[in-house]
Amino acid sequence: MFIERMSRCPNGRLRSFWSDTHTSLDSAAFDKSNFKSGTMAKSPLGPGAHKKHLISLLRDNARRYRLFQVFQDFAELAALAISNAVDKSQYAKREARYMEIVRKYEREEVFRFGEMLAALVEWLECGHADCMGELFMALELGDAAHGQFFTPYSVASLMAKVTLVDARSVWERQGFISISEPAAGAGAMLIACAEEIANSGLNASAVMHATAVDVDATAVHMSYVQLSLLGIPGIVIHGNSLSLEEWSHWVTPAHVFGGWDYRLRKRPAMPREEQDHSASGAGAGGASGTECVFAPREAIADTKSLAVDRMEVARTAILANRLQLNLFA
Repeated sequence: MFIERMSRCPNGRLRSFWSDTHTSLDSAAFDKSNFKSGTMAKSPLGPGAHKKHLISLLRDNARRYRLFQVFQDFAELAALAISNAVDKSQYAKREARYMEIVRKYEREEVFRFGEMLAALVEWLECGHADCMGELFMALELGDAAHGQFFTPYSVASLMAKVTLVDARSVWERQGFISISEPAAGAGAMLIACAEEIANSGLNASAVMHATAVDVDATAVHMSYVQLSLLGIPGIVIHGNSLSLEEWSHWVTPAHVFGGWDYRLRKRPAMPREEQDHSASGAGAGGASGTECVFAPREAIADTKSLAVDRMEVARTAILANRLQLNLFA
């Protein structure tokens, strides 16, 4: 319902974008000059205009509720709508949650949430950026007491450039690039990595898989929505990277369309000595930072059937995070 309303909004392109992304997954290399946030067409307005419009819509819905609550509900509604379009295994529970949130709002306010998603799509059409994180900070919703601030995208972009200096060689060796973010926030680092992979002449929708973990449910929803709209294959986990607890997982449309459940299980084995070397963070030029995120072979069990237990894949992703955490020791 939410997606259908959004697709009828002026300039709403989510459904056609998913279709375009799906058809592009077979091509690993592509023309950088045609790249605009995945395969999305460039918005005629600048990012500032879309940001201003989205802020206005959020404030219009905040007349009976706190602005923070409205923002949380927008992020969750968008995440639920996208998930229910591609992940039918969790449809009933998430549809019930969607209706529970919607019942709090008047009809006009519910339709305004659809306009918010359309505005976010158009903002992301301007190019890779952490729009949700930037929006969160612009609305002054950051919590200093809990240290809840989102890394500026320019910093994330610099970190991606340092980490992925050898992206093409990793892809040629491994078949795809798996990137794990144990404290994902709104997904800025993963978005920046997708942009850097695109700058290297590769199609991130075909060669990159992201695993995002965060303990905050709203951050999980923010990250999931942005990775989905940008056509980035991935699993976003609401969990704790340190204790390996997990409470829910969200698979992006590009993850489903690209058959990543199967690809993750069938990846080539990595020699044990290479796993130990990459996990230690040794090496220069960011190469080890890229390779350390690959999960060990024994963590990805073979299956006789293509029917996939996605929670098992999510557990595998958290185990991969354990390797990456060694980088910060």
